[in-house]
Amino acid sequence: MRHPGIVISCLAGALALSACSKTSTGEVNRAFQDVNVVDESNLNDIMLTVGDPNEAVVYFQRTLKDNPDRIELMRGLAESLVRAKRPTEAASAWRRVASHEEATAEDQVDFADALIRDGQWERADGVLDGIPPTHETYKRYRLEAMIADSNKEWTKSDSFYETAVGLTTRPGGVLNNWGYSKLTRGDFAEAEKLFAQAIQHDPDLFTAKNNLVLARGAQRNYSLPVIPMQQSERAQLLHTLGLSAVKQGDVETGKTLLREAIETHPQHFEDAVRSLRALQG
Repeated sequence: MRHPGIVISCLAGALALSACSKTSTGEVNRAFQDVNVVDESNLNDIMLTVGDPNEAVVYFQRTLKDNPDRIELMRGLAESLVRAKRPTEAASAWRRVASHEEATAEDQVDFADALIRDGQWERADGVLDGIPPTHETYKRYRLEAMIADSNKEWTKSDSFYETAVGLTTRPGGVLNNWGYSKLTRGDFAEAEKLFAQAIQHDPDLFTAKNNLVLARGAQRNYSLPVIPMQQSERAQLLHTLGLSAVKQGDVETGKTLLREAIETHPQHFEDAVRSLRALQG
């Protein structure tokens, strides 16, 4: 007894095998290349997020030797150098990215950021000036504000900070920077408000807490603000407040605050002990 269905299936299989045999080696290679690109992309992301920064630098340097013109690898190297705190090399790497024919406005912003990290403020200013004004991003305006600060262009600085705050859902860091800008200008009350806002957005931002205490100390307000803090943070803030009191000439108040800092800290607080000894000596 014949089974037509089986015959048809076998014929279909034979035709499929025949079609497969006509597939070129080049097509197969291209298919494998596509898979490799996906795998490599995942590896790139891993190296940029959870990998050791210096290991990431080595990885991207090695990969770039085989693919010297691929901009995503150039970006990976530049970002890794920033993460590894190698600012001069990072600035050079971002310059190469920014000079690439596929570079974007955001690459120019990252180049300016790397230049600032390397202390090349004037050059960073020039790079930002060359970016179209239609490219409005949080990072761009944060950098513009920092450069305006460095040039003591306070009106521009405030405008850029305000714009940057409106372009991010996590403004704690930029509010802290803005507050520090006000602190350096001697506008202590406004600085205090901005530091408090920064802490509201990011309760774990200790830099803003410390700056808030500095702003209060500059106004001879030596009480700790009502903000979330761990016991060790409280001790450190009391230490900062004590030193601020001494700077204002209120030495006895400073000594009292330093003693409180030593008593508050859950472990031995060497910095506060050293400061108190210096005052007593």
